[in-house]
Amino acid sequence: MIQAAAAREAARKARELTRKNPLSVSSLPGKLADCQEKDPAKSELFIVEGDSAGGSAKMGRNREFQAVLPLRGKILNVERVRTDKMLSSEQIGTLITALGAGISTEFSADKLRYHKIILMTDADVDGAHIRTLLLTFFYRQMRELIDRGYLYIAQPPLYKVTRGKSEQYLKDERALEDYLISTGLDDCIFKPASGADRAGRDLLSLVEDARIIRGTLHNLHSRYNRKVVEQAAIAGVLSSKITGDVATANAAAGYIARRLDALADEVERGWIGRFTEGEGFFFERTVRGVKDVAIIDDALLGSADARKLDDYAAKLQEAYPKPGQLRRKDTETPIHGPVGLFEAVTDAGRKGVALQRYKGLGEMNPSQLWETTLDTNERSLLQVKIKEVDEADDIFTKLMGDVVEPRREFIQDNSPQRQCGCVRASRSLAPRHPEVRNLFRQSRAG
Repeated sequence: MIQAAAAREAARKARELTRKNPLSVSSLPGKLADCQEKDPAKSELFIVEGDSAGGSAKMGRNREFQAVLPLRGKILNVERVRTDKMLSSEQIGTLITALGAGISTEFSADKLRYHKIILMTDADVDGAHIRTLLLTFFYRQMRELIDRGYLYIAQPPLYKVTRGKSEQYLKDERALEDYLISTGLDDCIFKPASGADRAGRDLLSLVEDARIIRGTLHNLHSRYNRKVVEQAAIAGVLSSKITGDVATANAAAGYIARRLDALADEVERGWIGRFTEGEGFFFERTVRGVKDVAIIDDALLGSADARKLDDYAAKLQEAYPKPGQLRRKDTETPIHGPVGLFEAVTDAGRKGVALQRYKGLGEMNPSQLWETTLDTNERSLLQVKIKEVDEADDIFTKLMGDVVEPRREFIQDNSPQRQCGCVRASRSLAPRHPEVRNLFRQSRAG
């Protein structure tokens, strides 16, 4: 009976929030800066993280058709609370009132005041958290809004790069890497120890491979020495063809030890390598009386990461049989492997570049926010689409529900770390997953 009473009270509150004329100015929440346009099909609502960013958005928008609603902090995780508690939240009440279409069984898309609802949060982990909480709310309480294609995600830039008089905004770490590679490859030639020089498209292909390999190495657990694993990958030993024969594997361990000595300073050499069946590779050296140990155990040898690295073995052996040289203008940099090549190229790309990283939307002034995120002629949006209803429902339940273990497993399998090597998988809180990626497709805003 208590639950039934709570449900009746929740329904009453939902009706109360949308009972007034949705076009009446007096019924709209105070922080909403509405637009002049009254035709929902021509109107946009930006749901903005924070009062500071909301203030910039209000000043930078096109008031004719763009409305702005700032939200302070994180909204409730509606996956874990009863409807009556959800409706007692000021933020959620503000959202419902601003949209004017009710929620859940009371929702009517025909009453929506805007047909383009855009989530605009910071390009960081906290922004991703807030975005996921909002997506959960819309998916659970206003599904038809998504089905009709009304929900979008803004793509504010994370960086601005300046070179001379040229300025460019970059969406994220990947875009920054693309920029640095492009500029860093100017006048670059890679001279391997053997074979033809590599430049232009040929060198770009090598650097792109290096980026993938570097990301895979960064994905490894911290107990593994990434430089050692990199040299093992170049040697082509991350394969059962090598480890299946103890004598061959021991010879390979000695070869890797020599490669490690080649890239170490003279006083830090002395690597010794061996292979033990059932345990894997073991490397050690003693530097200034301190023993340095590195392992490539059976757990790593049997992993998907090892298979991925081994797929590049032939290309790696061709490019890095011995240390090569990256020549750019009057400078030469020794290259011992793909990580060194990637970092040398991106370091070259940083020369003469002033880099600004935006920690939040509030750091942008109104004109910057307009030209990067609000201007319909320049911006890009992600349109939220549901490809598979059952899969989407399962993902939201895993990410936002009460059960911890399925959430941990999902995030470890789908973490950004596995995609680009940037974030450790141990960050297992569900809301910190950056997006439910398979719900989205790229859409150019019009």
